[in-house]
Amino acid sequence: MESYESVFVARQPIFTPELLVWGYELLFRHSEQAHAGAIVDGDLATARVIADGYALVPEAKGSKRKLLINFSAGSLIDDTARALPADRVVIEILETVEPVPEILDACRGLKAAGYLLALDDFVGQPGFEALLALADIVKVDVLGMAPQRIEEVFAGLQPYGCALLAEKVEDRAVFEHTRELGFSLFQGYFFSKPEVVPGRKISTSQLSRMRVLREVSEDRLDVAGLARLVASDPGLSHRLLRYLNSAAFGHRGPLRSIGQAALCLGRIALAQWLRVVLVSDLSTKPGSQAAVLLATQRARFLQQVAGESRVRSESADSLFMLGLLSLLDAMLGLPMNEVCNELPLAPRHRAALCGEPSEAKSWLDLVRALERAEWAAATTLLDALGVAHGTAARLYAEAQVWASAALQD
Repeated sequence: MESYESVFVARQPIFTPELLVWGYELLFRHSEQAHAGAIVDGDLATARVIADGYALVPEAKGSKRKLLINFSAGSLIDDTARALPADRVVIEILETVEPVPEILDACRGLKAAGYLLALDDFVGQPGFEALLALADIVKVDVLGMAPQRIEEVFAGLQPYGCALLAEKVEDRAVFEHTRELGFSLFQGYFFSKPEVVPGRKISTSQLSRMRVLREVSEDRLDVAGLARLVASDPGLSHRLLRYLNSAAFGHRGPLRSIGQAALCLGRIALAQWLRVVLVSDLSTKPGSQAAVLLATQRARFLQQVAGESRVRSESADSLFMLGLLSLLDAMLGLPMNEVCNELPLAPRHRAALCGEPSEAKSWLDLVRALERAEWAAATTLLDALGVAHGTAARLYAEAQVWASAALQD
């Protein structure tokens, strides 16, 4: 663990037009520098991502999804990228990189070696024609850009024949507009914001899952009771046995019964797994599985970090539920206050989920800051909650791995 205790890696999804996850951008910060406004040494930051951050991301092992990593001028010239697999990593050229001959030669060499190149934060500015001619992907920063201007930038990029990624897409209207124009990739927080449809109600199957979730959340069931609950649902039974028989657990022999599985996990871990699966089953909207993964990661991180905090205002279990439920409005397309009506929640947790001031809201603010790579805000919140930066970085990385394992197909 020591190799990454002080390294934060935020992972932001990139979507296809169908809202399937195409890949992730990795954003790095060394926690002891996190109070600073900017990374002064971009070459050092890139090297640390490669040395420490890349290996922390579950998608770096086994998945075929692309991983975008920012490269400064120095790291491009030094061929730092060649330490990473060309079939997985996309070299993202920062907007501060000037297209001087040395940079262009380095980019040509990387393309010849099989790497894809992405040009970051393009807004139609002149002077980048030489890099545009080499880029496989151009990331267009559409935040605050008028629809007509987006169309102009899109038209201006057509001669280059590169894939266009709309970044900083904050709402569905911008997503729909850029998709209709012909952008092929999308990045932003639109997927985690609810698209509330008037008159929409929770379906019968979702209500059934909500009732089971409520039952599990009230901690009235012992191990045997939880085992009976799982055994009554063939789908849940199959998923639990598959989960526990995976390589991650390394059992000497296969577990064949729900009773064995329940005893193996124990009440707390079994209830926790059940909550994750039940919330996953509630999501039916396109793209909502990305929200499920993020909510599960939030839950695990908050649960674990609660035990490290000097401010013992919340139990680990309550923070697990807080993180897990924090994107239910986006998954269901319903207002959060309506979703909360179906679950047993303390007033402070209901307030935090609905974005209202409460003593629990700081925990959600912390995990959101980490996800968005808002390092200064994250540092302030970690200090206020009494959590060591290095410990938080380690737990954040572990939460990503745990969430991916818990939701494996």
